Amino acid sequence: MELFRMEPGSVYPIGTAIDETGVNFSLFSANAEKVELCIFDEHGNKEIARFELPYCEHQVWHGYLRGAKAGLVYGYRVYGPYQPELGHRFNHHKLLLDPYTKATKGQFQWSDRLFAYDVNDPKQDLSFDARDNADIMLKSVVVDPSTPTTPRVAIPWQNTVIYEGHVKGLTQLNEKVPASLRGSFLGISHPEMISHYRAIGITTIELLPVQQFVSEKFLTKKDLTNYWGYNSLGFFVPHKDYLTTDQVLEFQQMVDELHQAGFEVIIDVVYNHTSEGNWLGPTLSFRGIDNQSYYRLNPTEPRYYINDTGCGNTLNISHPRVLQMVMDSLRYWVQVMGVDGFRFDLATILGREVNGFDKSNGFLDAILQDPILCSAKMIAEPWDIGPGGYQLGNFPAPWSEWNDRYRDTIRRFWRGDKGQLPEFARRIHGSSDIFEHHGKQPYSSINFICSHDGYTMRDLVSYQERHNEANGENNRDGHTENFAYNHGVEGETNESHIVDLRLRQTKNMLATLMLSQGVPMLLAGDEIGRTQKGNNNAYCQDNDINWLNWNSEDKYAEQLKPFVAKLSALRQQFSMLNYHRFIHKDDDHSSVDITWYHRSGQPMQKEHWHAHHAATLGYLVHEKESNASRLLCLFHAGSDSIEFQLPELENITRWQVMIDTNDTSLDTETLFIPSERKITMVPFSTLVLLHDQED
Repeated sequence: MELFRMEPGSVYPIGTAIDETGVNFSLFSANAEKVELCIFDEHGNKEIARFELPYCEHQVWHGYLRGAKAGLVYGYRVYGPYQPELGHRFNHHKLLLDPYTKATKGQFQWSDRLFAYDVNDPKQDLSFDARDNADIMLKSVVVDPSTPTTPRVAIPWQNTVIYEGHVKGLTQLNEKVPASLRGSFLGISHPEMISHYRAIGITTIELLPVQQFVSEKFLTKKDLTNYWGYNSLGFFVPHKDYLTTDQVLEFQQMVDELHQAGFEVIIDVVYNHTSEGNWLGPTLSFRGIDNQSYYRLNPTEPRYYINDTGCGNTLNISHPRVLQMVMDSLRYWVQVMGVDGFRFDLATILGREVNGFDKSNGFLDAILQDPILCSAKMIAEPWDIGPGGYQLGNFPAPWSEWNDRYRDTIRRFWRGDKGQLPEFARRIHGSSDIFEHHGKQPYSSINFICSHDGYTMRDLVSYQERHNEANGENNRDGHTENFAYNHGVEGETNESHIVDLRLRQTKNMLATLMLSQGVPMLLAGDEIGRTQKGNNNAYCQDNDINWLNWNSEDKYAEQLKPFVAKLSALRQQFSMLNYHRFIHKDDDHSSVDITWYHRSGQPMQKEHWHAHHAATLGYLVHEKESNASRLLCLFHAGSDSIEFQLPELENITRWQVMIDTNDTSLDTETLFIPSERKITMVPFSTLVLLHDQED
C-alpha cells in the first residue's frame, strides 16, 4: 500500500502546512535546478521515500504530499551548480535542514561529511565532496503547534524592568527546581523561579538565544560549547537541549505560565548570521539551498562573504525572500510561541543597505508597519563590526536600544574617574542627548551596567584584568577595557574592609541603575552576587562559571537580594523615576520636575559641572502638584568622606531615608533626617531621601 503520493501544491505558506489529508511543502531557491524531499522513519535513521517537488513558481519549489501527517521526519536535497567562485554552492549529496522547520530530529555532531567540499583537498572549497551525510545530519520535523492559551502581557515600556538570563544557567543549580526541569524552558517558569522574580520586582524575562543553534567546530575540538547560543541554525525552532521531551509545546507552556504570573518574555534573536560560517564552513541549510540569495557575498569575489558580523557570514536580509523568512519567523514567535518582544543581536546589520546603515531600510520599515510586530517590544544592540557600525540612538521609534554609553559612564563614575559628573547626569537623566529626537522617549534607552557579555557586577568590583584562561585562547579574547576596579586585591578576598567596599560599590551601581530614567536591565545573578571568576567572555563555558549558584550564603547573597527588592519597590511606588517623557526644568508639558544639587545644598551652576575633581551630585525629582512626594538622590564617588548640606525646600522639615548603600543591616526600621542638617557621606556611597506630604 502506498503511504504517500506527491501532488501539485501551493507556493504559500513557505515551509510546511498541514491539513486533514496531507502536508504542503514549500521551499524558496532562486538558483536551484531541482529539489527533492526525503522522508525518513520516525527516528530519522532510515530514508523511506524520496519525491521531487513538482513545481517551481516565483522561485519557490512546492508539492503536496498526500498521506503525510504531523511528526513526519524529512530533509531536502537541492540540485544546482557547485561554483563557489560564482557564489553557487549546491551539492545534492548533502541533506539540508528546512529553513522554516519548526522542530528537528537527532543530535548535531561534527563530521567532514557535513562540508560540501573535501576538507582534506588543498584546493579547499573549490573541490567537491560527493559523500552522503544523511545518517549524521539533523532532520526537519513537521509540527502543528497550538497557539498559547494566555494572552500576552501588556506592560508599558516605562514600567518595564528587564532581567537578562540564560535558560540553562538560571536553573541548572537550583535545588528548589525539580532535577528533571533544571536547565530547561519549563525550569524558567517553575513556581520557585516565579517566586524569585516577584521578590526582586522584575517585570520582564529576557532570554539569551532560544532558537536552535549549534556549537562551532573549533569549540568542540577543545571540549567547549557555544553556551550563549549566538550561532543560529533554525530560526523557527526552540533549542532542543532546553526541551525535556522534544515537545515544542514546552516553550509555549513556559510562556503561558510566565504570562499567568504577570511576566513578559523577550527572546534574544540572531538574524545577522548563521552557523554555516565563512566560505570554508559546513553546508547545513541555507548555503546548500541558495547561497547566492541567503548570504551577502563579496561583489567582486563572490566565493567570499561580507563579514560585518565577525562570525564568517552575513545574512542577506536585503533579499525579499530572506526578509520574508525573518519576518515570518518573528511573527511565528509572537503569534504561535507567545513571546512579547525581541532583542536583536548586532542589529545594525539588519538596518544595512548597499551604502551602509539606513534607518528607513526595508527591515526596519517592515517591522514598523507590521500589524503583529508593531506592538511587540523591539530592542536593538545598535552596533556591528562593519563600516559605520556604531549606531546608538539612530534606530527609529518605537525601537529601544542597549545603551553602552550608560554602562561605561556609570562604571567610570563609581570607579572614581575624574570629570564624569556631566556625563553621569546625562545618563541618569535618560540620555536625552542621544535619544530625544524623532518622537523617542526615555524608554528608548535600555540602561545596563552588566550583561551576559562581560563581567558580572561582582566581578566588576573584584577584578582589574580579565581572566579568560578557561576559554583556551591564552586570555586574548574578551574586552580589554572594562572600567573595572578590584579595590586593592585581584579576585576574591577575605579582607573584610575590601569585601564591604565592594559590596557598597555593587549597591551603588544597582541603585544608580534603578534610579535612572529609561528602562533598567539587570543581569541575572547580580542580585545574589554571582561571579564568573573574572571571565569577561564566558560564551563557551557550560559549567559553574555561568550557572547561577543559588546556594551561596555569603554576604553578597544575603545583602543584595533584599536591596534589589527595595529598589524595585521604590521605582514602582514613584512613577517620576520612570517618567514617560524626558524631564526638563520648567517644562510646561511635563508633570514632573528635576533639580540638580551641589554638595553645598545649592542648585548646580556651570562652574560646578566643570569642576574636574567633583565626584558628588544630588538630584531632586518630584511631581509638580503641590502635595506631591519628593525624592532626593545623592551620589558620592569620592575616596574621602564629605559633608552634603541638604537643600532648603519649602514645607520640608524632615527626610525619610529610603536607600543607604552604607547600611549593611537588614533592619527595616524607618529612619528620618532633619531637613536643615548636613549629612556625612562615606566614600563611594548613595543615599535616597523621601519627603512625603503625608508625613
